[in-house]
Amino acid sequence: MERTGGEPDVIGFDEKTGEYLFVDCSAESPAKRRNVCYDREAPESRKENQPENNALDMAAAMGIELLTEEQYRALQTLGNFDTKTSSWVITPPEIRKLGGALFCDRRYNHVFVYHNGASSYYSARGFRGSLRF
Repeated sequence: MERTGGEPDVIGFDEKTGEYLFVDCSAESPAKRRNVCYDREAPESRKENQPENNALDMAAAMGIELLTEEQYRALQTLGNFDTKTSSWVITPPEIRKLGGALFCDRRYNHVFVYHNGASSYYSARGFRGSLRF
């Protein structure tokens, strides 16, 4: 996670499995994980200006998982994250099937969940990851 600008930190412990939960705690979505579509299908649907990568494949290659909306909201109880950026989160299959994907950020001291086409990508949108160890 650190190689891509993340700042992993332990934010929890699962009593049942004995695993620690590590999550990106960088103030903004990690810089080297921005400008990406949601998944592999998304950039392939673009006729031009395809990004080089996508969030789900990058996360898998790093051995981490994108945060769920619930995990993202829990992270925001520990501090103020993504006040200038946004982060893709795991999208329910029924939304993804229709071409959409979810992302979150913090504005006005509130955590927002938004939708966008999964093939969209922006310089301020990346993703955060989690790892159990």
